[in-house]
Amino acid sequence: MAFFSVVIPLYNKAQFVGKTLQSVLAQTFADIEIIIVNDGSTDQSEAVVQQFDDPRIQYYLRENKGVAAARNLGITLASADYVAFLDADDYWYPDFLQTIHRNITRFPEQKVFTAAIEIETQRTVFPASYAIEKTGYVEVVDFFEASDKEAVIWTSAAVLHQDVFKQSGVFDTNVKYAEDTDLWMRVGLDFKVVFDWKILARYVYDGKSVSRGGQYFFEQSSFLKYTELEQQHPGLKKFLDLNRFSVAIKSKLAGDQASFRKAYDGIDFKNLNTKKKILLHLTRFQLQLLVKLKSLLADWGLGNSVFK
Repeated sequence: MAFFSVVIPLYNKAQFVGKTLQSVLAQTFADIEIIIVNDGSTDQSEAVVQQFDDPRIQYYLRENKGVAAARNLGITLASADYVAFLDADDYWYPDFLQTIHRNITRFPEQKVFTAAIEIETQRTVFPASYAIEKTGYVEVVDFFEASDKEAVIWTSAAVLHQDVFKQSGVFDTNVKYAEDTDLWMRVGLDFKVVFDWKILARYVYDGKSVSRGGQYFFEQSSFLKYTELEQQHPGLKKFLDLNRFSVAIKSKLAGDQASFRKAYDGIDFKNLNTKKKILLHLTRFQLQLLVKLKSLLADWGLGNSVFK
C-alpha cells in the first residue's frame, strides 16, 4: 500500500495536465499511487494522460458529474491513509510530498497538512499572502483564524488522513462554486491544520475572477447549511461574513440587487475592516473600475485583490 494517494480530477485540461502529472512523477518521495478521474472530458485530456507509462498511475474515465463527485470517487478508490489533492492545471514542486511526509512524522497526532503556494499571472509570479504569525518553518493553526487573507488550506496543496473524511465528510456534490472551501470549513471545525511556510505548489491566477484572492463565491444554500453553527463559532461566523462580503460585491457587479441584499443582510459588520465596509457602499460603476485596477495589480504581483 502506498503512503500517499494522489487524487487528480480531470475535465478538459489537455493543455495543462501533462505538466501537472510530470510534477507528481518528479516527486522526491516516490511511495505513491496516482488516481486520475477523467470527468467526461471532451478535449484531448485522455490522450495526454495515456502518453505516461508509470505503474503508479490509475486512470478512470466516467461521465461528467462535476469536480466534487470526481474527487469523492478518488477518495473512495484511494488505498493510502493519506490523500493528496491536485487539480489538473496546478502543479507541485519536487519536494512537496517529501516535506508533507516530514511534517506527518513530526506531528503524528495531526490529520490535516498543507503548505504555502505561489500565484502565477501573465506577467509575474508572487507568493500568496497569509494571515498567520510566523514562529517557525511550520505552524499548527486554526483554519478560520489563519484564513483572513488567503485560505490556509488550498486544494492543490491539501493532504488529509482518511479519518478526516470519516469525521468531517467529503465534498458536497450539491455545492457548485466552492465545493472545496465548503469542505475545508467542515474540516476546520474538527481539526487543526499543519501549515508549512515553504512554497511547494503553484496556482495559475485568473484575473477575471473577483472571487479569488482569499475570498470565495458561495451559493445561498452554502450559507444556510451553517446558520446554527456560525452562531456558536465566532471564527466560522467571521469566515462566512467575509464570504458574504464577496458575494455582495460580485452580486452588485452583476447588477443582481436581490442577491446583494441577501448577502449584505447576513453580515455582522464587526467582522469587516473599514475598507470592506466602504466597498459595500460603492456604486456598481465604481466597483467595475476597481476590478480593472485589481486585475492590473495582480498581473504585476502587487497584491491579488483590492478587496482585502
